[in-house]
Amino acid sequence: MQTKPFRIGTRGSPLALAQAHETRTRLMVAHGLPEAMFEIVVLSTKGDRITDRSLALIGGKGLFTEEIEAQLSSGELDFAVHSSKDMPTKLPEGLHLSAFLPREDIRDAFIGRTAKRLLDLPQGATVGSASLRRQALIRRLRPDLDVIVFRGQVDTRLGKLASGEADATLLAYAGLKRLGKLDVATEILDPVSFPPAPAQGAICIESRIGDERIDGLLSAIDDRPTRAAVSCERGFLATLDGSCRTPIAGYAEVDGEHLRFRGMILTPDGSQFHEIETSGAISNAGRLGEEAGETIRARAGADFFASWG
Repeated sequence: MQTKPFRIGTRGSPLALAQAHETRTRLMVAHGLPEAMFEIVVLSTKGDRITDRSLALIGGKGLFTEEIEAQLSSGELDFAVHSSKDMPTKLPEGLHLSAFLPREDIRDAFIGRTAKRLLDLPQGATVGSASLRRQALIRRLRPDLDVIVFRGQVDTRLGKLASGEADATLLAYAGLKRLGKLDVATEILDPVSFPPAPAQGAICIESRIGDERIDGLLSAIDDRPTRAAVSCERGFLATLDGSCRTPIAGYAEVDGEHLRFRGMILTPDGSQFHEIETSGAISNAGRLGEEAGETIRARAGADFFASWG
């Protein structure tokens, strides 16, 4: 019988806290437990503290999870809540992604200060984004635009935009929904022409492998379609050695026991890209993503990947 509160690790941004609170609420409902049985533990990560440089220059996605995973491995935390797209494809030994909440909208939102749509921006306008994927996709569609690095929490980036540091920026539509800020979006981008990051819009829970008590707790809120879609997308990403240093996009759609996946890789300047579409059973989701990655890697050739540096 659990007597101490379950300790939930999270970053301290408003979006991270909203995700941790959603997880706690779902667990309370699923198990009939009071809020007092869950303690949200806020940890600062290196990725949160360093905001003046691109993630590609300071170490990639693991910068948002390292401190949290250290406490998870040591037993100081029972489990941790993350944005799935922030998770490296290789986790620390002894940890796994044990549950996924039902996925939110996968699309990117365009927030324009001087134009409401990406294609309507005047020539030479400035767009701020820290994501190499978004930067490459912007350059693919609008090579005339000036793309600059824009990092920080959602409110920080919106503040930079309002102060005139850029004419527009892009954010995940799911994050705006969770923060109640849908009104700032001036355009929702089509995922076919502007595909999202793998696992975008999905909240995942990380815990220790073999901790049956926690696995049992979390299994009640694990969403099977989201797990399948994210497994496929992460398989694609892992095969292409994806990190914050590479422009990779991809998303899977689940219909019953069937899954359809679309993936894209781009050169950083957006001038070259390769796309792939595949489908299959959700029971084979991870392998479908890996096979798509292998196919697109062979199709693109070594010269293409050399452009990633």
